[in-house]
Amino acid sequence: MKKPWSYVLLGGFVAGAFDIPYACTYWFLKRGVAPRRVLQSVASGVLGPDASFHGGWRSALLGLGLHFFIATTMAVTYYLFARRWPELWERPWLYGPLYGLLLYGVMNYIVVPLSQALSGSPNTVWIVLSIVVHAFLIGTPIALFTQRAMLATPVTLSPVPVGA
Repeated sequence: MKKPWSYVLLGGFVAGAFDIPYACTYWFLKRGVAPRRVLQSVASGVLGPDASFHGGWRSALLGLGLHFFIATTMAVTYYLFARRWPELWERPWLYGPLYGLLLYGVMNYIVVPLSQALSGSPNTVWIVLSIVVHAFLIGTPIALFTQRAMLATPVTLSPVPVGA
């Protein structure tokens, strides 16, 4: 049996692995943007646009690392809340997409505006697809892997007090 945290970390990795190819594919098909540039846009949140887009593969790799760090943080956060509220892991097909919608809002209306990154695209197709991706390719896998983690958690029984 795997340790619960391995499922949580795997959930973050899977969510990140679904999300970044979506972004790279969309922008390549829409405007011919190279994947390196998409990854640099992630790094621009920390480095700023000038340093990031002139940083070559170093800033692109930083962006990739940051992307997976964020996805893993999202998975760990869901897992920690699910330990307190069992409904989150008992009903992953409901709460996973809802969590993905929450993540979309947090990323686009709190994290990005507080970072050095340029604001997101106002393109309606991008926004709609991004909401769907956050719901079903980010939130849902995180919830499903959290469920696996919770099911892998050893049950500890507290001793029954004498005379109870």
